[in-house]
Amino acid sequence: MYWRDGRLYLLDQTRLPAEVEYVACATAEDVARAISEMKVRGAPAIGAASAYGMALGANGLDAADRETFLAGLRDVGRLLTASRPTAVNLRWAVDRLIDRAVREPGDVPALRRALLEEAHAVLHEDVEINRRIGAHGQVLVPDGARILTHCNAGALATAGYGTALGVIRAAYEAGKKVTVFADETRPFLQGARLTSLELMADGIPVVLIADSMAGYLMAREGIDLVVVGADRIAANGDTANKIGTYGVAVLARAHKVPFYVAAPVSTVDFSISDGAAIPIEERDQAELTHFQGRRIAPEGVKVWNPAFDVTPHGLITAIITEAGVIYPPYTANLARVCSGNRGS
Repeated sequence: MYWRDGRLYLLDQTRLPAEVEYVACATAEDVARAISEMKVRGAPAIGAASAYGMALGANGLDAADRETFLAGLRDVGRLLTASRPTAVNLRWAVDRLIDRAVREPGDVPALRRALLEEAHAVLHEDVEINRRIGAHGQVLVPDGARILTHCNAGALATAGYGTALGVIRAAYEAGKKVTVFADETRPFLQGARLTSLELMADGIPVVLIADSMAGYLMAREGIDLVVVGADRIAANGDTANKIGTYGVAVLARAHKVPFYVAAPVSTVDFSISDGAAIPIEERDQAELTHFQGRRIAPEGVKVWNPAFDVTPHGLITAIITEAGVIYPPYTANLARVCSGNRGS
């Protein structure tokens, strides 16, 4: 994503890998729509996009005084937060920009300038945060590792570099020979369309597999570790990520494969004690009944299409953040390690 001439331009990930097209967002509503339609996706990426959505929304507010402006800004925040309920980075970014506006002295034009400045900071900080995640995580990757990942937690899901793929990139940059197995990630195919595209562009060996092949892969070919991203982590370490992650974690435990979650501190939601409180988005039935606009399921079939699942903390070997690698017990260690980094 990039900002130019008062607009936010988002790479339309629904068109990858066949087409490279950017969507121009001139209003907060445009950004909310792009998030909801998954033109931009990945928890850190939608956090950064929503920060710019706040700046765009602020520009559209007809308010002459601070209090009216701040009230309108909170309405913009509610609009953006509702666009995808599971990823906590979206709410985190919205809250961060509201807090900046509340603390910023001056008139309404000064607040608008401050909000855009803060949005730029969110974007630029995310790349550095991802690189720190990668640096901490690559230590866990042995030379010659065979790595399984699910969904896309790379540069496309962040402001750049990636979380789970950031760990893989850092290991590769350290000279380690790695091979990545990418689950296709039904039904939106983020692994097939995006993860394989990113890794091939970097020259990192990648093998695409169907989601249903992960267990057989572990049993027959062997996997050294699994690393995935996260959309929200509860205070006890329970982690919401793309649907199918829980199944991979169960398979990893059955095959004694380390299962790592890589995510920024901003993904940890200390306001909820466990994963049962994480809201799980349910998406359009057509994502399952249709493929590229063509129906593939019988007319009238009932559909259940949750976008995420929750992996219990007991299945997670460690959580890799910019503040370091965090091991169980997570309730104590997440609080201890993340306490000084929540504003990052």
